[in-house]
Amino acid sequence: MEGLLHVFSFGLAYFFILLLALVLLLNIPGLPANWLVLVLVGIWQFVHPQPGHLDVWFWVMAVGLAVLGEVLETGVQIVKGRRHGSSKTGTFAGMVGAFAGAIICAPFLLGIGALLGALFGAWLGCLLVELMRGRPLQQSLDAAFGTMVGRFLGTVCKCGVGGAIVALTAQRIWPELPPPLPLPDMPPVPPAEPGQVVLWLGHLFC
Repeated sequence: MEGLLHVFSFGLAYFFILLLALVLLLNIPGLPANWLVLVLVGIWQFVHPQPGHLDVWFWVMAVGLAVLGEVLETGVQIVKGRRHGSSKTGTFAGMVGAFAGAIICAPFLLGIGALLGALFGAWLGCLLVELMRGRPLQQSLDAAFGTMVGRFLGTVCKCGVGGAIVALTAQRIWPELPPPLPLPDMPPVPPAEPGQVVLWLGHLFC
C-alpha cells in the first residue's frame, strides 16, 4: 500500500509540474502566466500541505521572480523600441497589437501561431500609430521593427523567469524517494575444502 502511495505522489507531482509548464505558454500573448503559476502553487500547498517545503522563503523568491519577469518584459520592450525611435504611444500600441495578434493566431500551427501573431501584431500596431502621427515611412518601419524585437526579447525573458519559478517549485514539491527495502539475511557460506574444489573442477571439465 505504501508503494502505491509513492507512485501516486510521483504521478501527481509530475502532472502538476507539466501543467505549470503549459501555463507558461500564456506569457506569449502577454497574459500574467507567471502569477497564474503562483496561484496554482498556492492551491497545491493548500491541498497538499508539506511543512518546510513551500515555506516563507520559497514565496519570497517566487514572488520576487514574478516581479522581475514583469519588469524585464516591459523594460526590454520599451528600451528596444526607444533605441529604434519608437514613441511611447507606438510602444503601447505595439503591446496592444501583440496581445490581439496572439489571441487571433493562437489556434494556428499548433499554438506557434500565437508567437507569430504577437510579433506581427507588435510590429503592425506600432507601425500604424507612428504613421498616424505623421512620421516618415522609414522611421515608422524602424520603430515598428524595434518594438517587435523588444516584444520577442521581453517574452523570452518573462518565459525564462517563469521557468525558474517552475523549477524552484518542482524542487520543493517533488516527493522524496522511499527508503530502500532491507535485504533478507543470507546464511553464511562455509569455505570450501581443497578436496571439494578439485572434485568440482573435475566434474566441470570431464
